[in-house]
Amino acid sequence: MNTGSNEPGKVAVATNEVDVDGVKDDGEQGLGSRAPEFVKARRALHLSWQVGVFIIGLAIVGAGIVLLPLPGPGWVIIFGGMAVWATEFVWAQLVLRWTKRKVTEAAQKALDPKVRRRNIILTTIGLVIVGAILGFYLWKFGFVMPWKIKDQ
Repeated sequence: MNTGSNEPGKVAVATNEVDVDGVKDDGEQGLGSRAPEFVKARRALHLSWQVGVFIIGLAIVGAGIVLLPLPGPGWVIIFGGMAVWATEFVWAQLVLRWTKRKVTEAAQKALDPKVRRRNIILTTIGLVIVGAILGFYLWKFGFVMPWKIKDQ
């Protein structure tokens, strides 16, 4: 997956300038490490810094994955771990930028009046169907649970 370019065969290049889709954005920093300068100046210290950031990010992402089937904010925690990784790794920065762009596009689509109207209509139809099924069940069996139904 090439998250840095929409053109086939092109690769993203790390620079300090941020130019997304032809628009320069001053709100985002360039790609690359956000470690302090004294850490970047020493190769061994920078490598150990990156290993530490990777392990912390991995623990956070792992906790988010565990929370996906459980009640809890699994996806929020996963993206939090990706944000930790993005402080050091260009690939994580590119994935987060791509995700942010897609979420923004989906939010804009959801706010479109036609799409909103369609979603409201589909939700209403779904609720009517569920209500009809529930009404039929209560008419046929009453408030008795299915595992307590005797031959009727």
